[in-house]
Amino acid sequence: MRPNWAEQMSEDDEKQQSPPSDLEFTSNKARNCNATGSGSGHPEFQPPYPDQVLENVLENVLHFVTSRRDRNAASLVCKSWYRVEALTRSELFIGNCYAVSPRRATARFIRVRALHLKGKPRFADFNLMPHDWGAHFGPWVLAMARAYPWLEKVYLKRMTVTDDDLVTLAESFSGFKELVLVCCDGFGTSGLAVFVSKCRQLRVIDLIESEVTDDETDWISYFPEGESHLESLIFDCVECPINFEALERLVARSPSLKKLRLNRYVSIGQLYHLMIRAPQVTHLGTGSFSPLEVAGQGDQEPDYRTAFAACRSLVCLSGFREIIPNYLPAIYPVCANLTSLNFSYANINTEQLKPIIRNCHKLQVFWVLDSICDEGLQAVAATCKELRELRVFPIDANEDSDSPVSEVGLQAISEGCRKLQSILYFCQRMTNAAVIAMSKNCPDLVVFRLCIMKRHRPDAVTGAPMDDGFGAIVMNCKKLTRLAVSGLLTDKAFDYIGKYGKLIRTLSVAFAGDSDMGLKYVLKGCPQLQKLEIRDSPFGDAALLSGLHHYYNMRFLWMSSCKLTRRGCQEIAHATRRLVVEVIRSADEEEMGDSVGTLYMYRSLEGPRIDAPKSVTIL
Repeated sequence: MRPNWAEQMSEDDEKQQSPPSDLEFTSNKARNCNATGSGSGHPEFQPPYPDQVLENVLENVLHFVTSRRDRNAASLVCKSWYRVEALTRSELFIGNCYAVSPRRATARFIRVRALHLKGKPRFADFNLMPHDWGAHFGPWVLAMARAYPWLEKVYLKRMTVTDDDLVTLAESFSGFKELVLVCCDGFGTSGLAVFVSKCRQLRVIDLIESEVTDDETDWISYFPEGESHLESLIFDCVECPINFEALERLVARSPSLKKLRLNRYVSIGQLYHLMIRAPQVTHLGTGSFSPLEVAGQGDQEPDYRTAFAACRSLVCLSGFREIIPNYLPAIYPVCANLTSLNFSYANINTEQLKPIIRNCHKLQVFWVLDSICDEGLQAVAATCKELRELRVFPIDANEDSDSPVSEVGLQAISEGCRKLQSILYFCQRMTNAAVIAMSKNCPDLVVFRLCIMKRHRPDAVTGAPMDDGFGAIVMNCKKLTRLAVSGLLTDKAFDYIGKYGKLIRTLSVAFAGDSDMGLKYVLKGCPQLQKLEIRDSPFGDAALLSGLHHYYNMRFLWMSSCKLTRRGCQEIAHATRRLVVEVIRSADEEEMGDSVGTLYMYRSLEGPRIDAPKSVTIL
């Protein structure tokens, strides 16, 4: 549970480090007007100027509006609402760090306590863009240091963060409480050491799927001595050993700790000692879940089952990075209480899963490897009637591999887990019938991502394209906002998406389509589309130019290995205002005349950026 942003600071901090209050804002016109009504000119009470009254009322109302979309809508009503909304916004979300400059953002929003900032597009996770592409946090932290000395929280995703950035962050905000770095890079354990040593009020430090350089610095031991305010400590992505004695002491003096996710250098024996110290945890990442230590002859292993049983508040379980399945019975006592279980690093089979999953009646989120096979998914479907999110990842992502899950597992899930809202499913074979069944059995789907890893794979039974399956998804799932398509698809599938996918905000396409008409259908028919990701598909300049009317309403468009030319991309750049058109060349890619390998286009109030590397050409 994240801390309440309305929580009051200390009296000294309130005087020096709190944002400016505008509750006593008065209009100059009202302040300078003479008294009216008596005609005597005496300095009687002057009623507030009407606009001032409305703004004061609106400000008090907007303090209770937390939805970003609702706030954005309010800011568009008129200039007065625009101004007051900015004054009352305490959490700032920026979906693209190049969409607006730090200077412009801090000038408009002057009372921000929490910043959510995203950088590189998602394809950076798959090494499809240069490592030095950009998304530097440095300019942002310097601007915030001047504008928001009271800042408490920073959430970054796919940003480049240096050790110096972490030092600036720690030294500039005396009341800083939360740092979340998701898929970030550029920093190491020495930067973390300085950061944690200076942030004495730190409650959350979450390092999630980030690349952390091993500087051979024992960063865990740098946390200040004395009682810790830590509520969440996540470092399962840190690929270097940690000082376990320092970690155990930190956990012991953190009575508020609720989330703890350990890296693979923490053994199950060490996990036992941490659980004894912190039975109050609600979210636990187990680390390796194997004994890294060599047990002496006659040594008795700890009672892991009892340690798990003592964690009565545990609802979320993950980790299992180097699992020895013989230790899995230790988690049996907590299964009945789990709402989230992540086995995406655990290579377990069907028989090892069944004793666990049969007791997980409250499970709402389940991530797992396809090693559990269709039979394992059938077991999930038989028990987990409250399931809302399912992700099935491949052990072997090679398109020529044999996947042990298929349409059989998908259909079982659709029949047994009818409250499902989100699914990511990797497989090698699928049928239209199974996808159609899911569309009918799970009409509340918001996210449907089906990844058939073999390119252009048709219906495994009929040999037909997968058009009708995806068509059924967009027709029957009226709440759908995110869709990823794959397999053998013709323009007919994209016609379905354009006609029925009216709420789709994110669309991912790979190895699909017949012609430019497919993309034209989507750009014409999906008014809510915000993020469009396309790779290895036959769409060219004509399809790209058909979306001129829509691009400014989108956050970004990514196209790689399609049929674009530099001339077509140049036309887009000339025809659109406030859109940045980047042509990206990989490190080993030669200039290929007029052809374009990767196009990344996004809206920006600032125009072209100034930190683009040589591999990026801004048209």
